[in-house]
Parts: sequence; structure tokens; C-alpha cells
Amino acid sequence: MKIIKVESILAGRVFIKISTDEGITGWGEALGTRPQAVASAVQEFARYLVGKDPTRIEHHWQTMYRSYFWRGGIILTAAISGIETALWDILGKSLDVPVYQLLGGKCRDKIRVYITLYDRIVDQDSWFEMMKEKKITAVKFCPFTFETVRPIEGWGKMKKAVERVKKMREKIGDETDMLIECSGKMSPSMAVSFCEEIAPYHPFFVEEPCPPENIDAMAQITEKASVPIAAGERIFTKFGFVHLLERAKLAAIQPDLSACGGIMEAKKISAMAEARYVAVAPHNSGGPLLTAVSLQLDACTPNFVIQECCFMESGTLGEGTLKKPFEIKNGHIEIPDGPGLGIEMDEKVLAERPYMSCVMSEGDEGISLGSHHEDGAVAEWAAPRP
Repeated sequence: MKIIKVESILAGRVFIKISTDEGITGWGEALGTRPQAVASAVQEFARYLVGKDPTRIEHHWQTMYRSYFWRGGIILTAAISGIETALWDILGKSLDVPVYQLLGGKCRDKIRVYITLYDRIVDQDSWFEMMKEKKITAVKFCPFTFETVRPIEGWGKMKKAVERVKKMREKIGDETDMLIECSGKMSPSMAVSFCEEIAPYHPFFVEEPCPPENIDAMAQITEKASVPIAAGERIFTKFGFVHLLERAKLAAIQPDLSACGGIMEAKKISAMAEARYVAVAPHNSGGPLLTAVSLQLDACTPNFVIQECCFMESGTLGEGTLKKPFEIKNGHIEIPDGPGLGIEMDEKVLAERPYMSCVMSEGDEGISLGSHHEDGAVAEWAAPRP
């Protein structure tokens, strides 16, 4: 079996389709941030991949990562992640087994998930009704709604965020777990103060309280915070995670399989965490295809605890992407038992979906990037206003 074509499909996200001369097709999803750059990187790797045996996954990963003097970084690891996933999909389909079976078999029968609320709907009731209907047992949201946070922030803004956490706990009750998204907005000192204030509301974990570049800064938070801290969605490959695990002392790591290096790399990272008694809660910055990829890892990973499943909006369980969308039942998704990733893409609908960049926004003054404080200074990422 040989690879005959590698395609990058920009349809809201970066989908990768790899075709073989035996008619078997594999699908992967790469991180959607800077999608045109990621798609270009995929095509650079395609020059190497076409004509190769798709089942030599580890060999191809090592070649794509190590054969260049300049290596690593989000663009290249995102491209490698999507390609690697598609190769696993091909291998599973060629052997008529799920990917998890090739990685040691199931450790569990179903996968616990949580939903992530977009800032614009936190104060609406529609999501709460859906949670009750599907008996969802965990929800994540960002209490800094539409706001930036300075390295030292006044109590007024922090108080609003703490009150939102309190309000969420009161709304969902004690039987539902509450996960707090911080998106790396805070400095270590502000993060420690914030964690202290929300500790009475017992978050399941607080995610990425400070930016990801300085691991020692994250360690300052975990040493002083009295709540579980999770991080890792913006860390790539085992080489990045080894320092995070050794120094940050996290409760959970969050590799994103569309960026960290793919399924096998995430499996290696998870094993590194297991040896340190650290839980794994894969991050999902994409959609249902990335959910399908993550479920394969979750199924065969002993220290897995919970999976980010979707944003609370239509289509994120697979409508318009998968021919058979996922279903949440009693807070869990059943593990797909079909060959490969266990899903079938709806290519006809996918082809009709317009390309969208999730980074740039266009206003009266043209294209703008990122978030800004009131004085115009560049700030850490903040959700766009509706």
C-alpha cells in the first residue's frame, strides 16, 4: 500500500485527507490557528509522504520531525499531528480494527466528557437545559468574559470573575463538576490570588492560569494554589512535556492531539504523566473529528480522567461533519468501535463549508489580530465579543 495523495481541506478547521493506492482513506485534524500556514506545512510534508508506505507511522513521524535542522513549533507540530492521525486511521482501516486496539486495547468502556461554554452563552439557560437532558456531569467556562487581565489587576475585575464562578456553582449544584478556563490570562501572582478566592467553590481544575512559555511561572502557581491546576494545551511533543511534568507539578496535563504531535506522541506523553501520578485530560480546540481522535487515546490510557468534547453550539458533536454524529448519554460518549478512528466524514457537506479563519477579525480599520487593553496595549488572548 502506498500514499498517492495528501490534501489539506480548510473548512472552518484544517482537515487532512490522505489517500492510498488501495482505496483506503485516512483523516486527521490539525490545529486551526493560522490555518493557511498549517495547510502549507502539510503540503511541504506531502512531498516526502507521497509514494511511501502509510503504515510506517513512527518512521514517518521521526522523519518529519527530526530530518530538518529547524524543527518544532506550533505550525510544524500541528501539521505532523494531523498527518500522523490520518496514518493511524489508514492502518486501523487496513486491519479492520479501531486505533485503540493497536495501542493496547480499551482500559474503559465509555468516555466521560465535559462541555465548554462560549463566553457569549454563559448567562443563557439553553445550555443548562441541554445539560440536564443529557445528564452532563461537567462543564468548563471562562469567568473573565470578554475581558483582558493585566499583570496586576484591580479587585473590581477580579471580583466580577469570582462572582461568576460562584454563580456557576450555584446554578449547576455540587453534583456537577466545574472546570475553570483561564486561557493563560494571568501573571503568577494574580493567578494564585484568583485560585485562593475561588477555592471555596471547588473547581475540578483550573486550566492554564498563566501563559505557557515560562514553566517555572506555572510551578509558582501550583506550589501555592489550593486547587488542582491543569495545563499543556499549548505545549508540543514529549520534549516540551518533560519539562512541564518535572517542574510544574500539575494535577492534570492537557495535550491537544491536533498540535502535540498526534496519537502516538500523546500516548507517550500520557505514559510520562502516569509515572508521575498526573492525570490526562486531552484538550479539544477543534471539532468532532478531533473528538474522535481523542477518544482513541482516552480509551487506552490508564490515567485518563475527562475529555473536552465540544463547545456548546450546534454542529460540534458532528452534525455537518460526520455521517453519524456522537451522542452524549449520562455524561459519557461511547467509544467508537469501527475501524480506524471509527467515524465517517461527510465530504459532500464538508465541501460546501466556507473557509473561515479563527484568528483574524475584520473591522472598520481592516484586519486586526489579538486582544488589547483599554489603553491599546496588546493583551493575552480574550474571547471576541458577540
